[in-house]
Amino acid sequence: MFRHQKELQFEVKVDRPDPMLARQIQEVLGGQFGEMTVMMQYLFQGFNCRGEEKYKDMLMDIGTEEIGHVEMLCSLISQLLDGASPEDQAEAAKDPTLAAIMGGINPQHLIVSGTGALPTNSVGTPWNSGYIVASGNLLADMRANLHAESQGRLQVTRLYHMTKDEGVRATFRKMIARDRYHQYQWMAAIEELEQKNGVVVPSSFPHEAEEESQVEAYRFWNLSEGTASAEGQWATGSAQDGSGDFEYVAEPTARGNIPYHKKPSDSLHHDLNNNKVKSSF
Repeated sequence: MFRHQKELQFEVKVDRPDPMLARQIQEVLGGQFGEMTVMMQYLFQGFNCRGEEKYKDMLMDIGTEEIGHVEMLCSLISQLLDGASPEDQAEAAKDPTLAAIMGGINPQHLIVSGTGALPTNSVGTPWNSGYIVASGNLLADMRANLHAESQGRLQVTRLYHMTKDEGVRATFRKMIARDRYHQYQWMAAIEELEQKNGVVVPSSFPHEAEEESQVEAYRFWNLSEGTASAEGQWATGSAQDGSGDFEYVAEPTARGNIPYHKKPSDSLHHDLNNNKVKSSF
């Protein structure tokens, strides 16, 4: 059961309307790494979680918090759009300074949502459920969550420097701080799961099952110009689980066969026979 509380998690109050900024903030609302994505990602991971109750409880806690963050951003966008209208745009066009601001307004904020937030990114692309990861493998999902929070926090910090509105910045600071905690949270869960099951996903497929291919788990293939990649630990160090040492292959050679595929049926009109069909006309 979900219950809505009218008060927001943190205060949302802008200094002045700014339609251009409202458009930019749409990215961290409905973009690939926006709040809608992490909200749905954590909730679906939680809904589908089986096994230890603490992981499900944690996912539902954070997923529910993200619902509140979506509402916060919707409120922020709405406040930034206060007073925006087609007439205002026309009037603003007479003043070059105002035109630069109003000219950047997302037309859909006027036409579609009536000066409200939209479930889209900053260029109007609708939010896509394909953005979320909910695989049923806890370690794989927690790593995806860390990635999502890293990208989300990066985008909000970039937006922070794109405005001087102290009210907006105050809201951003709260979100940036929460995103930092969320990264700590996922790192803690990842460390716990790695200690329990190992660092490779899925841990249920043992190294031994790779049989003759095991050696390929430690080789770095140099497949671009230069050899700078040889300087990394991925090329000269040991595997994180201690199962072997990495090997740098400076001049790798192909070890497979040349693929050969049979021609498809002529009814597929592949033009591979080089036979020109005579016209009956």
